[in-house]
Amino acid sequence: MDKSLLRQAIVAKLTAELDTLTRAALMAREEATSEESKAEGKYDTRGQEAAYLAEGQARLALELQETITTYQALSLREFSPGETIDVGAIVTLKARGKSSAYFLGPRSGGLDFEIDGRALVIVTPQSPLGRQLPGRHVGDTVELPGRGGPVPHQIASIE
Repeated sequence: MDKSLLRQAIVAKLTAELDTLTRAALMAREEATSEESKAEGKYDTRGQEAAYLAEGQARLALELQETITTYQALSLREFSPGETIDVGAIVTLKARGKSSAYFLGPRSGGLDFEIDGRALVIVTPQSPLGRQLPGRHVGDTVELPGRGGPVPHQIASIE
């Protein structure tokens, strides 16, 4: 898989999310400073609530921008089958006749993509699966939660 396409897809999705969040933060800021939000009594906190919302959204936007910068700078190398898993690896797991692919990324776990017809989910080293992957090899087993308890998944490939 061309990891540069994956990076482009990740950055595009995060940039779209950043644009939406930035617009929402600006709207909340406008609401907080609007004449209509001025307190009409001691229990009227609309303006203050809007200010808190704007501050939180601005903080999230800054974190999102840092995530975009992190992905833009991330070294995306190909992993050979004998290597151990590390950040930047695409890992395919197999269990019960089905396979699933994961990208071990530095941030934004849970985002999912389809690249070249292949579904992929980002996991981070802080996630339950992401904590199990670093240092593992093809053929090793990791466990994912299932309905009846943990389900062993074999590492089928590392890219």
